[in-house]
Amino acid sequence: MSRPDSSAVLAVRAVFPPHRHTQSELTAKVAELCGIDPAERATLQRLHAAAGVGHRHTVLPLTEYAEVSALEAANDRYIDAAADLAETALRDALAASGLAPDDLDLLIVTSVTGVAVPSLDARLIPRLGLRPDIKRLPIFGLGCVAGAAGLARLHDYLLAWPDHHAALVAVELCSLSWPTTRITTADLVVTGLFGDGAAALVAGRGRGPRILATRSEVYPDSGDMLGWRLASDGFRIVLTAELADVVERHLAGTVTAFLAEHDLTVEEISAWVCHPGGPKVIDAVQNSLKLADAAVAPSRRSLAEVGNVSSVSVLDILGRTLDAPPPPGSLGLVIGLGPGVSAELVLLRW
Repeated sequence: MSRPDSSAVLAVRAVFPPHRHTQSELTAKVAELCGIDPAERATLQRLHAAAGVGHRHTVLPLTEYAEVSALEAANDRYIDAAADLAETALRDALAASGLAPDDLDLLIVTSVTGVAVPSLDARLIPRLGLRPDIKRLPIFGLGCVAGAAGLARLHDYLLAWPDHHAALVAVELCSLSWPTTRITTADLVVTGLFGDGAAALVAGRGRGPRILATRSEVYPDSGDMLGWRLASDGFRIVLTAELADVVERHLAGTVTAFLAEHDLTVEEISAWVCHPGGPKVIDAVQNSLKLADAAVAPSRRSLAEVGNVSSVSVLDILGRTLDAPPPPGSLGLVIGLGPGVSAELVLLRW
């Protein structure tokens, strides 16, 4: 199935801000910032306790979040901190891959928790000593699915330029979008779920799991179930209870059709790298594909340890899988899920 010259994932590294908190500490801070009265605190605590999250990282100390409730202040902090985390992640991934910064021919950067023009990829060129003629592809708007989608588009590029090396960087600072006014139930859910971090992946010729194929799919009539809307106080979440139901109804068809194109079945996949959207989304993936608990354990573990870090999460799980890989010849499937509602699949062979 794989061509002798197919590209490989050479290294993946995830990094997180130094401020790490228990879920209960973050629950208390959200209640303070949002001015939640005692009657509503029981609902907040219940939703946060059910999120499957034990700890999360925040880009700022908790004492500073009252200073960034306005969109301008939050976005200014986003630009500086996102560039710092992205630089660290890419440096670490390059070092692990054995490549130098000027070996890179393409840089893809994805983020959906802030806006930067010039884009983050341009800001990384002088910081890392990347070549000034490096090809750049900033991605905005794909949300949680962007880690897998970015890997798929990186694969497309390397099919055309098999001798090149490419990098993908995902950085998300979800805490800078904590809502503080007109709080909805969806707001309470996401303040207990999302964390901050960055991850970088380097691919090209070399040793590592081979990228075999990809697939993209957007599910019908689901565009209003997950996303952002831009309000006067910043990004506000769009999230409905139907999200997990859409995943459970449609994902099996997407995955089985994709695998069938390569004469494979679900049972032949050894490593599952699934986006940890939340406990209900992980349950939906598991139920739809009829997976054993062990198959989605890495997703639940990532969610518990760092929260849902949007586009970063699937790369974090992929990096953990590379650190403890399955036997040579094993197949793996990366599953990204996000706004659309959309799915991105990437097939790997170790």
